[in-house]
Amino acid sequence: MLVGLRGVGKTVLLDRIREDAEAAGIHTIRIEAPEGRSLPALLAPQLRQALLRLSQVEAAKDFAVRGLRALAGFAGKLNVTFGDIEVGLDYDPEPGLADNGDLEHDLQALFEQVGLAAKSANTALAIFIDELQYVEESQLAALITAMHRTEQRQLPVVLVGAGLPQLRGRMGNAKSYAERLFDFPEIGPLPPPAARRAIEKPIQDEGARVTPEALDAILQVTQGYAYFLQQWGSHTWRAANESPIAAGDVATASVTAIAALDESFFRVRFDRLTPKEKKYLRAMAELGAGPHRSGDIAACYGAGVSSLAPTRSSLIAKGMVWSPNHGDTAFTVPMFDEFMKRTIPGDDWR
Repeated sequence: MLVGLRGVGKTVLLDRIREDAEAAGIHTIRIEAPEGRSLPALLAPQLRQALLRLSQVEAAKDFAVRGLRALAGFAGKLNVTFGDIEVGLDYDPEPGLADNGDLEHDLQALFEQVGLAAKSANTALAIFIDELQYVEESQLAALITAMHRTEQRQLPVVLVGAGLPQLRGRMGNAKSYAERLFDFPEIGPLPPPAARRAIEKPIQDEGARVTPEALDAILQVTQGYAYFLQQWGSHTWRAANESPIAAGDVATASVTAIAALDESFFRVRFDRLTPKEKKYLRAMAELGAGPHRSGDIAACYGAGVSSLAPTRSSLIAKGMVWSPNHGDTAFTVPMFDEFMKRTIPGDDWR
């Protein structure tokens, strides 16, 4: 499970791992877990495609067809519960196969059939899920249990997920053995040498140069976060009129880069917030980048810690904040504190 803040390149790394897997002959499926969609609805169409591909391998055909029958039973029964499963059915369901209407039990049965088909085809299936923190805890528990079952049976099904830092804790809450079943590497800012190369090499590839002072300025403002490096690199390139690109070009580019982020990367998150949630985040921003103690935020907000607990929980569920330690709260988006101060300036928010 790749975990880290937004803007650190988790999705890019997830896609790169998937490309490498496909190059090695591994079957893959790729889904993103948006808010408001059930896990069965996301998985069913992708698993159908994987099983249809596996059915083209003669040695795996019978297992793949049985997997498609399992999928028919899975979708038919669980659509009563979730109501959002839309998948083409190629075969009639097999009575008793993944059709109990219990997600945890049925997903295990379905994954077993997929794993048997992949094994017969002498390949593997890698399931890539982005924004995994949005999957509801009960559905996350079912996914973990299904993966545990395939591991017990030594079937070639693997899960590669990416999500915000709270993903580790949510998976542990869903199933206590999750931290033993999965690795959780943290994806953070690029170290200075890598961040410098990310800016300098594309410029050199175009036959231009960038001064050390300009590089230092970009690294300072972006803090090494991958998405922000891309933004400042792009805006600085367009702001510069000649080579070498200088620190003055970075200063000019910062104005347009920040404006672009405010209207897209930051604004799309801000617009999802309630007035109370905005005030909570503005209080956090008043204290700085964080993380901050819940008591300090409450004092700045002007309310009791317990009265703000539902607001904090809602912000965690929306992926706006997370808890690096008990009682601490931090932004999941780098530089969001500065955005909040620009968007709600002064003291009128209090």
